[in-house]
Amino acid sequence: MFKLYRAIWRASAGRQIILIILSIAVAALAAVPLEFQRDIINHLTTDDVQADRLLWLGAGMMAVILLSLGLKWVLGYRAGTLGEDMVRLIRQRLLLRSADLKETGEDVRKGTMTTAISAEAEELGKFAGGAFSDPVVQIGTLISVIGYISSTQPGLGLIAFSMIVPQIVIVLASQRKVNVFVAERVRILRNATDRLTTEQIEETSREIETEFDSIYETRRKMFIWKLSAKFLLSVINGAGTVGILMLGGWLVLEGRTDVGTVVAATSGLARIQGPTAFLIAFYRQVSANRIKYELMLELFGPNPEQYRRIKRRT
Repeated sequence: MFKLYRAIWRASAGRQIILIILSIAVAALAAVPLEFQRDIINHLTTDDVQADRLLWLGAGMMAVILLSLGLKWVLGYRAGTLGEDMVRLIRQRLLLRSADLKETGEDVRKGTMTTAISAEAEELGKFAGGAFSDPVVQIGTLISVIGYISSTQPGLGLIAFSMIVPQIVIVLASQRKVNVFVAERVRILRNATDRLTTEQIEETSREIETEFDSIYETRRKMFIWKLSAKFLLSVINGAGTVGILMLGGWLVLEGRTDVGTVVAATSGLARIQGPTAFLIAFYRQVSANRIKYELMLELFGPNPEQYRRIKRRT
């Protein structure tokens, strides 16, 4: 993984720094609407409800939401264009490698190169666009929201935090197995496309069909592992929601907290489920792209550094 990130940073460090700064700003605003929501609910449950204060709270909450959405738009646009730039860069280097192989008379695996240029470069390049900013946003959001919940009611914050740890354990355990299937699928697909570029397609059609069956079986096993892990993660999220409602309700009945805090904690819990799910998917994406990156390096031979002479044009 570090080799993959080192290559991405080397190719786009300046633009990645801007994305990281934007990501930190988005994460810092994540918990602010929860405070406005808490104040609005608590204000409505008091005997002295003032319309002016209610309007000001609503306007403040909307302003923060608009600011956050604007920053997300800029972040998404810059990350997307960077990803497309990286796709172009990878394809240029693969084309240069193909030309060098032809000049030296070495065997060019046309099917493998076609797959790498069309599909694998697309996935790796788009991943590079958000490789740093995406986890910063989501991890920052988790810290911001859980920190806010803990500051208002430590018990509710502990429940929110305790939901994350078992999910991490489940994902780490299941992803190791999925990574094996990812590497196997890429190699089978490359082998099949290599066969398709030969002249004796009729003679190899039965073998190619067998390769397609192997891809199907590999994907089927991946689905079993991914869906099983997703089921367990959903169970944990459901238990966390029930736990916060039960503990929060008990604290309200005991007079140790207010309704606004419980509602804000419940909303915060829903808000951290999104980043948690994203980080889980992102970790899987990192693992899959690490394998694809290592397999792509095999195409450049023993000296991949010579192909770094192609520079980005934007």
